[in-house]
Formats: sequence, structure tokens, C-alpha cells
Amino acid sequence: MSTGSRRARRGDTPPPRTGNSETEVLRGFLDYLRHSVRAKVEGAPEPGVRTAAVPSGTNLLGLLGHLTAVERATFLGERVTDWPATFRAAPEDSVADVVARYRQTVDRANDVLDGCADLGAPLPRPGPNGPAPSVRWALTHLIEETGRHAGHADILRELIDGATGR
Repeated sequence: MSTGSRRARRGDTPPPRTGNSETEVLRGFLDYLRHSVRAKVEGAPEPGVRTAAVPSGTNLLGLLGHLTAVERATFLGERVTDWPATFRAAPEDSVADVVARYRQTVDRANDVLDGCADLGAPLPRPGPNGPAPSVRWALTHLIEETGRHAGHADILRELIDGATGR
């Protein structure tokens, strides 16, 4: 596809400038990635937003649904019994529904994180299979998980309508 045929080309947003503390850096990068992946889903047209563009069946709505489940499991202690199912959006789910659930979950996760002053302390919730992970581990895991799927979302969105950039 030539550059001239792209319908929605945006500039790339550089990584955030954060404060100097470890907490500010980790939370700043996580929020940057959260925004990036959410922006890939917002405004994506039907039916492309739920259509699998790769053999694994991955689609944009499914990615955001999965990230919602990961945030809930990691920061809120919710148990997930069927991880593959988290990649499938319900037929009645609109883009706005899935984005709203993600935003609400991120807000709840941030409320938990706001109460965590010590990155080495466990998250203030029970772990599904033992003690909760440390705040540092949870933030690092969500940065990795969200960044990985943000890359997938970049490719899927470009395949849907040519939109690129963050």
C-alpha cells in the first residue's frame, strides 16, 4: 500500500517524559502503552475491528478484551479460568462497549496503584494461586503485555483501514 493511499496516517508519539522515580517511570510507560492500544481500537470500523486478519484469530476487539482481563487479574485479583476466551468479543459488544470496559478497568487498577507506595510490597489483593505479586513485578508485567499487544494492534489496524502511528 502506498503512503498516498493511507486513509488515516498519524504521527508517532514518542515515549513519555516522566518523573525520575522508578514509580513515575513505570506508571508513565504503562499509561502510554494503555493509551496507544486503546487508540488503535477507538474509531476502528466494523466489521474489521472484530475480523481476524491472522490465522490465530486475533482481532482488535479481542486484544482489548484480553488486556482488560489481564489488568483485572493482575491488579484487581480477578480469577480468569479461560484465557483464550478473553481474546473473543461477544457479538453484541460494540467498540464503545469494549473501550469503556477497558477504561473502567484501567481506572480501577490505577486506584489500586495510587495506594501502593512501595514497589517491593505485594499488591493489596490475594493472588489466585498464592501471594500477590509485588507492585514492581505487576507494573513490569503489564508494560510487557500491553506493549506486546500494542504492536499486534498496530499491524491489525493498518490491515483494516491503513491507519498508522499512535
